[in-house]
Amino acid sequence: METYHIPVLLNEAVDGLNIRPGGIFVDVTFGGGGHSREILKRLNGTGSLYGFDQDDEAEKNAPTDKSFTFIGSNFRYLSNFMDWNGVEKIDGLLADLGVSWRHFDDETRGFSFRFDGNLDMRMNRQSAKTAADVLNTYPEKTLADIFYRYGELKNSRAIAGAIIRAREIRTVSDFQNILKPFFSREKEKKQMAQAFQALRIEVNDELEALKEMLLQATGLLKSGGRLAVISYHSLEDRPVKNFFKTGNFEGVVQKDFYGNVLAPFRLINNKVIVPCREETEKNPRSRSAKLRIAEKL
Repeated sequence: METYHIPVLLNEAVDGLNIRPGGIFVDVTFGGGGHSREILKRLNGTGSLYGFDQDDEAEKNAPTDKSFTFIGSNFRYLSNFMDWNGVEKIDGLLADLGVSWRHFDDETRGFSFRFDGNLDMRMNRQSAKTAADVLNTYPEKTLADIFYRYGELKNSRAIAGAIIRAREIRTVSDFQNILKPFFSREKEKKQMAQAFQALRIEVNDELEALKEMLLQATGLLKSGGRLAVISYHSLEDRPVKNFFKTGNFEGVVQKDFYGNVLAPFRLINNKVIVPCREETEKNPRSRSAKLRIAEKL
């Protein structure tokens, strides 16, 4: 098997699931299978692990373990597939929201501005909408909103206007050539990454899928079950943080008649867990990682 995804915060995340043999667990971001293999090791041949991944290449990494079931789907359909497999409740769920280096290094996928190629960016290559489709068909205001909300680019309106004037846009270099005049040389790489991130989030509907998965996970978890989420940027981390603390994505604290906070979780780590220096040196991808763990009440 070719290893293309070094698991981030491996022990910290799996420790956070509080795994006991015989339990039922879900890894909703299977990828290269690093976290799943550690979970299976701790299940020790008992219980069940379900691994979700919408990328068709991920199934090639599925372990041959009787306790493991691979599900080739977006994790926003978590409840449907758990029901299909006869699972009513789970003991824990892990989500590593990062994009694997393999995606960035594959010039045919269009995720990175380091290579020219078709502007695709689909995690699920069966999906109809590509990044090029977004740029060539969305209204100007919608494009401006995407680059402002998901890329945090203050000049998003000007960028959107340039995209409208430049249509047809098909390749990574087409998109880069539109963006370059708006970025200073000192900040070009950072801002280019922000623009590509914004487009990728839109193509894959990442933030809405995340929210749907968290809501479904809450219903599936047993009392005492654990939810562990690794995020890499504030757009992912903020809804996770708010949801863990308050049970909603806006972070609005709701209380009962007696003043008790109404939330479905107890925080396991009040302070976010980040990788140690040794891990970030070995795996640069982990530098921005944040792990949050909560227990279902």
